[in-house]
Amino acid sequence: MARFTKNQKEAHAKIDRNRMYSLEEASALVKEITNVKFDASVDLAVRLGVDPRKANQMVRGVVTLPHGTGKDVKVLALVTPDKEAEAKEAGADYVGLNEYLDKIKGGWTDVDVIVTMPSVMGKLGPLGRILGPRGLMPNPKTGTVTMDVGKAVADVKGGKIDFKVDKTGIVHAAIGKVSFSADKIAGNAKELIDTLVKLKPAAAKGVYMKSIHLSSTMSPSVQLDPKAV
Repeated sequence: MARFTKNQKEAHAKIDRNRMYSLEEASALVKEITNVKFDASVDLAVRLGVDPRKANQMVRGVVTLPHGTGKDVKVLALVTPDKEAEAKEAGADYVGLNEYLDKIKGGWTDVDVIVTMPSVMGKLGPLGRILGPRGLMPNPKTGTVTMDVGKAVADVKGGKIDFKVDKTGIVHAAIGKVSFSADKIAGNAKELIDTLVKLKPAAAKGVYMKSIHLSSTMSPSVQLDPKAV
């Protein structure tokens, strides 16, 4: 049986397991029960009433969080020379092509997001076994394969995240930091929840949003009332 530390016991004691909280209450409570010495991430987990094994019930998309992620996202722009200035101006941390393709072949993946152009995707195919498992392979559906490189880089830097329901039917995403105000945490969470509602598959039957939990790194989770949200 797991043994809780003093701080963990205090955190659990502040949560009423017999009730579901509003988004505003949960956002404030997560800040209160987080007792770590670093700026912890705030995570939202939404269990959906879908069967991810069926293509017509897959839920996947992108959302731009109104208050950003609070994380310094490292972006690699794999572009041709004519697009390099555009990528740099938009804030890309690394810009180039062949030299970075060679670095990736050697195992380098010290970035969070890769943005590229349709004409370059053919060169990334052989690197799928390296980029795929790390979630770094660019995808047109998430806006990371585009001719509008500057906008794509700026969006990612500004708080754009992509999400995908996992095999258990849960969408899990980091939506901010504990240092954010409760209002900003709630605002980011609501933006993701609203996006999920819009993406409800027509084939999904019954209750769509089964449960919603908000938590921070190493904190217990707080259950939200899906109907209230």
